[in-house]
Amino acid sequence: MNELARGLYRWAARHPEWHPGAHAGDFGAEVGSYAALAGDELLLIDPLVAEDDTSTLEALDTLHGAATDTSILITIGYHARSAEALAARYGATVFGPPQVARRLERARFAPLEPGGAPGPAGVVAHAIGKPRRGETPLWLPSHRALAFGDALVVTPAGELRMWAQDQDEPKRRAFYRERFAPTLAPLAALEPAHVLVTHGEPVLGDGARALRAAIAADPWFRAG
Repeated sequence: MNELARGLYRWAARHPEWHPGAHAGDFGAEVGSYAALAGDELLLIDPLVAEDDTSTLEALDTLHGAATDTSILITIGYHARSAEALAARYGATVFGPPQVARRLERARFAPLEPGGAPGPAGVVAHAIGKPRRGETPLWLPSHRALAFGDALVVTPAGELRMWAQDQDEPKRRAFYRERFAPTLAPLAALEPAHVLVTHGEPVLGDGARALRAAIAADPWFRAG
């Protein structure tokens, strides 16, 4: 686990549904998860922890011990991942889109939706896409950070880009340019310092500029 900025941490784990094939050793094998200490609250964002990863669990235990309350925040329904196990470990509530609830058996769940009340530590969910996507990027005011699920990635070349997991063709490029990219503009207006992505390294300290560049650029086409 690495500390990216004061009270903001990242760790990586192998994606449980990724299998070697045509892109063996390529983009997508590992996903990033984040922890943020916001005052006396610990936020775990899209957490994925392998069962045998004792070092990450020990680091999370330490962070949990430094907080008075721990919450788990999910950006997309299928990013529930280790939320159930960590909620049981820390007595945490899971916050996220309503679809997350279907992937939980016993964990406490509370919806965190665009236009609704802020979540723990003032976290705000934002709507993106036209039509609206199920993913709701999260604004962490405590760290001036935006957390994305799969909508944006940092490519192997180190660029923050919109991620298109379909065939590269003119009409798809036009869709992202004309319909999807404009829905990201309100997020850039937040002037984020950091952009936290699941796939690729996070953008640190220059988030607003990188996000505006991603909005202006064509999407990055790559199967997930």
